[in-house]
Amino acid sequence: MPGRLLENNLITAQYHAPRGKRRLYRMAHFLSQRYLDAEDRLVGIIGCEGSGKSTLIRGLFPGLELTNDDDGINNRRAPLYDFSEDDYFAGHTFHIDIRFESAFHQLFEIAEAVNRAITAGKRVVVEHFDLIYNHLGYNAQIIFAIGEDLRVFRPTVFGPSPLDIKSSIEKNAKYRLMAHSAEDLTCWLLKNVYNCKLPELHSDVKHGFVIGFPEEPNFDINELENRIKELIKQDIPIKAAEGNYIEVRKDKIYCTGKRIHVKSTGEIENFRLLKKFFMDPISKEYLLVGLAGQEEITGFSTLPPKNSEEDNVST
Repeated sequence: MPGRLLENNLITAQYHAPRGKRRLYRMAHFLSQRYLDAEDRLVGIIGCEGSGKSTLIRGLFPGLELTNDDDGINNRRAPLYDFSEDDYFAGHTFHIDIRFESAFHQLFEIAEAVNRAITAGKRVVVEHFDLIYNHLGYNAQIIFAIGEDLRVFRPTVFGPSPLDIKSSIEKNAKYRLMAHSAEDLTCWLLKNVYNCKLPELHSDVKHGFVIGFPEEPNFDINELENRIKELIKQDIPIKAAEGNYIEVRKDKIYCTGKRIHVKSTGEIENFRLLKKFFMDPISKEYLLVGLAGQEEITGFSTLPPKNSEEDNVST
């Protein structure tokens, strides 16, 4: 199969990990079109708690019934355990969350259920795949790992190991949480203090976020940064609220990725806004860039700054 041969050359593909359901759904749809194969029977999902694994799975496999209880409402027995080759009406794709299921079953029992379905030609999507890898004794055909970034692997018998993948993505996962919390604080101030109309979707850079404006904003970036730093200094708890909201103090802030946050504003390290707007020469948007965490080249330095019209045209 030519397609399979091409994908076997894949070592890893790496993307910014979007924040919020809509952004992550869009990314997952793209990944499913680009990397998933109809013959993939064992799909591994790896990521830290609150990284968006469940949202990623729903985007990769629309309609798949998840069996974990991230929202505290779905804790029924996983259909995978009841699978039988004799059941003509059995589903084709099963989901299993190893961390959740290990509270009720031994790992060898879970591995037996996974093996039984795969041997019968079914597909199993295994969340927290790194926890069951040693008991299965073999690797997944494709692995999606989400931390600060989102990576796709097609392992071979030579690796990479799910344990190494998990260790790698854990190192910088905290920066994604920092950036998301800082992004929501920034948007809340822009909307409620500066009366700015914000786009529904934002963009990402490493350790940070990008907000686009159709016209050049008239607010002072230094003043906005100082207001955000004051909220960070107060170390205000960030809590998940009802619906698509988080709670900061008594304020409700709209957010569709409410688990992808630090626990309090004080955990946002080294926050800063770049002190100029960047012009996208194609969309003609003015871009505001916010960063958190350690200093690092993020790839936006080559964008043309907001200067003269002549500068924008020549770029």
